[in-house]
Amino acid sequence: MLVHFNGRLVNRDEVRISPDDRGFLFADGVYEVVRAYRGRLFRAADHWRRLARSLGEVRIGVGNVDFQAICESLLRENNLLAGDATVYLQVTRGPAPRQHAFPDAGVAPTVHACATPFQPAVNKQREGVRVILLPDIRWTRCDIKSLALLPNVLAAQQAKERGADEALFVRAGCVTEGSRTNFAAVLDSKFVTHPQNNLVLGGVTLNAVLDLCRKLGVPVSERPIKEAELKSTSEMMIIGTTTEITPVIRVEDWQVGEGVPGPLTLKLQRAFREMVT
Repeated sequence: MLVHFNGRLVNRDEVRISPDDRGFLFADGVYEVVRAYRGRLFRAADHWRRLARSLGEVRIGVGNVDFQAICESLLRENNLLAGDATVYLQVTRGPAPRQHAFPDAGVAPTVHACATPFQPAVNKQREGVRVILLPDIRWTRCDIKSLALLPNVLAAQQAKERGADEALFVRAGCVTEGSRTNFAAVLDSKFVTHPQNNLVLGGVTLNAVLDLCRKLGVPVSERPIKEAELKSTSEMMIIGTTTEITPVIRVEDWQVGEGVPGPLTLKLQRAFREMVT
C-alpha cells in the first residue's frame, strides 16, 4: 500500500515517525476522514474547510499542502477508483523536544494520509442498530477534530462490551452526539439534531442530510435533545462518513418507535443514495 508521508508517496512500511512527534507525545494534531464513492471524494471541499478550521484552532500551519491532490493520488495509485474507499488524513505539530508549550518556529508539521477500501455495513443500515447512553466526559472543544480521542475510544469499547453499535454522549441532560457519529431524532415530525457548537463536531455528512431535509421539505430543528425526550421520538439515526444514515431501533433496553427503521429515515436514505450514485 502506498501512503502519503510529508510530501511523498511511499510504501507504508517505509514510514518512520519520530518518538518525539507531538502527535505521539500529546495527541497534538488533527485529522479528517473522507469517503470516496467510485473514486469521487464526497463533499471534499467541506472536509478541507473543516480541516483548515481545526488546524487554525490548534494553531498548526501547513502552508500550501493540497489535500485534494493527496487524496486523489492515493486513490489512483492504490487502485481504489472503482469501489468504495476512505481516505484518512492526519496532521501533527511535528517532532520536537518534549515540552507542553509549542516548539520554536521552524518545526515542520507531520502530514500523513492513507486510503483503504471500505465495505459499508449495509445490513445495519437496512435493519437498524442499538445504542447506549454514557455521560459526556469530553472537553468542551468537540468542534475541533482532534487526535485526542481517548474518551471516544472508551465509550466505543463500552458499547462493544454491552452488545451495542454506538454510544451516545449525554451532557447536562441532553444528547450531544455519538462516539464517532452525529445523532438525530424525529420529534413531532421534525428532524431534530444538536446545534453545531463547541459541544459537537460539525458533521460533513450531517450537513448533507440537513440539505436533503430542506430540499425534501422536511422541517428541521437544530436544538439540544433532552435525554428525557428520547422515549417520545418516533425515529432516531446516527450519521457519519462511514455510517452514512443508520437507523437506531433500540436505546439501552428499550425500543425506538416500532422497532424498525422509520419512514423519514428510509426517505433520507434513498435521497442520500441518489446523491452519491
